[in-house]
Amino acid sequence: MKKFIFFILFTGVYFTTLKSQVVYKDVAGIFYARCTSCHNNNSSHYPFMNYTQTAMFATLILSDLNSGKMPPWDADTTYTRFLHERIITASEKLKIASWVANGVLKGDTTLAPPAPIYASQQYQLVGTPDLELSIGNFTSTSTFSDKYFCFSIPSGLTQDRIIRAFEVVPGNPAIVHHAVITADTTGTYASDLTGNCFGIPGNLGIGTYAPGSRANVFPSQAPIKAGMVLKAGSKVIIQLHYPAGSAGQVDSTKIRMFFYPIGTTGIRRIYSETPLQNWFLPIPANTVVAFSATTPNLATARSAFAVMPHSHLICKSIIYYAVNPGIDTIPLVKVNDWDFKWQEYYTFKKLVKIPAGYKLYSNHVFDNTTANPNNPSNPPVAVSAGLSTFNEMLFDGMMYLNYQNGDEFVDIEAMINSDPLLGVKENVNNKIQLNSIAFPNPFNNSVTIRYLLSQASNVSIEIMDIVGRKICAYNLGKQIEGSHDWEWDGKDLNQNKTTAGIYFYKLKANNFTFESKIIKQD
Repeated sequence: MKKFIFFILFTGVYFTTLKSQVVYKDVAGIFYARCTSCHNNNSSHYPFMNYTQTAMFATLILSDLNSGKMPPWDADTTYTRFLHERIITASEKLKIASWVANGVLKGDTTLAPPAPIYASQQYQLVGTPDLELSIGNFTSTSTFSDKYFCFSIPSGLTQDRIIRAFEVVPGNPAIVHHAVITADTTGTYASDLTGNCFGIPGNLGIGTYAPGSRANVFPSQAPIKAGMVLKAGSKVIIQLHYPAGSAGQVDSTKIRMFFYPIGTTGIRRIYSETPLQNWFLPIPANTVVAFSATTPNLATARSAFAVMPHSHLICKSIIYYAVNPGIDTIPLVKVNDWDFKWQEYYTFKKLVKIPAGYKLYSNHVFDNTTANPNNPSNPPVAVSAGLSTFNEMLFDGMMYLNYQNGDEFVDIEAMINSDPLLGVKENVNNKIQLNSIAFPNPFNNSVTIRYLLSQASNVSIEIMDIVGRKICAYNLGKQIEGSHDWEWDGKDLNQNKTTAGIYFYKLKANNFTFESKIIKQD
């Protein structure tokens, strides 16, 4: 009887698969959206821009998806959400798995969506930077193993400046695995070009880069103008990771920095610190052990902008949060399967309020056994804390602002995505690009809706209640490309009043729509 039931189940799966075979056109859009910002013809030896290129690596792609190696995003999205997540949904993975399992069927490739277009040399930030620093022409020596080089570059600044935005531009995108950007404000750090610069040098963490990364932009418009102070005489340090097999190839990576104009007022400082450190990490061979770090109670409230957990090779998992013991826990970041090769700052979609009196806490689990595929020693050997890659670290950073009332309600993601420095461009389908933020949000008397148009457009705005009923509508007419502000006084067209509660605004520009939430207070 059991064999008969199995036959029925197997036959049902078989005929269902035959009935709904997945061909390339069904998965092409997934590869374009989830993979090609890194895997394109200009920045990877393994582009996935068409059927031939993708089918060639189908088995490897499936293996990397199943193992979680790709897309490279370590943070647990069920714990906290961040800007610019490199993720793929379960249904998308299932569709790719079905495509591979059924023979990587080509089908009619003319029915696939158009592939995105990636420029061979494209700056994400428009305009002329205030400071541009380059590593010069450097030849990789990464023959049989990955290597890490730290380039210390004098900034030449004669007075303190406040960073508004920056971007890392790889000179040879195919070999730049990732970069960590820091600064030595003492101006004394020398470059480490041994290939073994595994620690994070400098005393000011600035940001990170990985293939497909967006430019690093701090909020710089109402309701929050913020930036990071780069002191006069500082050296900017670019730690570059070149993969094995890149030896002999030349790179000339550079960083483009944009500052606030000298004398700009109202800028809130972003602080970058490493509040959680533990330098006592005795990890015997053939053991799995956990170590933690905590801070004293915070004297003042802070608004967390980004966090960066850091360990080395045998670390297995990390959890990092703020806590008021017995009362409340505020999740910050959780990494279930730590990968030293893909460390980065994780930027929150909204500032995270950490009240005064709370502590920061993190716990790292270290697997020093043969079961850990990242263990550099076989058989395992005793490991302790230190700066070498064969040592270990618990070194968790944070970028934050001093808290101000309402910080936690500001949509940082929308502010950054609509920043004028990112420019206004049409997407690959020539549809308008539309970004918007609303501030203050929540609001009392009025709310300003700021939006950015990538081309001249007919614009209208509708206000809806929480169940989607339209309560008022405004036709703003034809507007030119660029940034615009529109203020709503919170009044209903019919009743000349609006009660407190949750509302939605729908912004329409030509055939494109942007929708977001606003909150009216008493």
